[in-house]
Amino acid sequence: MNLPRAGGVSGVVGTDDAEITRLAVAAQHGDRAAAAAFVRATQHQLRRLLGYLSDPGQADDLAQETYLRAFAALPRFEGRSPARMWLLAIARRVAADYVRTARRTPRISAVQEWQDLAQPQAGHEGLIALRQAVRALDPDRREAFVLTRVVGLSYQEAAEVCGCPVGTIRSRVFRARTDLIEGFGEQRPAV
Repeated sequence: MNLPRAGGVSGVVGTDDAEITRLAVAAQHGDRAAAAAFVRATQHQLRRLLGYLSDPGQADDLAQETYLRAFAALPRFEGRSPARMWLLAIARRVAADYVRTARRTPRISAVQEWQDLAQPQAGHEGLIALRQAVRALDPDRREAFVLTRVVGLSYQEAAEVCGCPVGTIRSRVFRARTDLIEGFGEQRPAV
């Protein structure tokens, strides 16, 4: 099956969960246009999540891996939850696999990459510091924070993606925000 490229299709903003689920079900029945629309409708949020849960430079590749796993599992998709939540749960596992593998494999950084970090452009220093602070959070807290504050899911939706109670998500987000505020002290950006 030829999958639509995640990086090569423009994002669709504002598509609701019912429409995304309808597209997934249509793709499940072989509708290639629905499969492409499903990717367009979900790719922006998916890449954003993966960029925060793993390496931002690998977000496109991890999004492609997520779509490969999702389309392979699509015949088993039962529609008990919205397809977007189902996809983000797959992305969460892809990011975890990537991080686990990256920790086992020594990483050699490209010269340009470390030079870019060593000499950030004006205005990007705060963003770089925020990304580093988010990356330093406990993985469960980072995941809850990114899903709710960066991706924009409700606490209920984030709980569904993570497979835990809503109260746990609320607690993790609260603790993540506290960690970020303490980490930035008086120089914290608006989170």
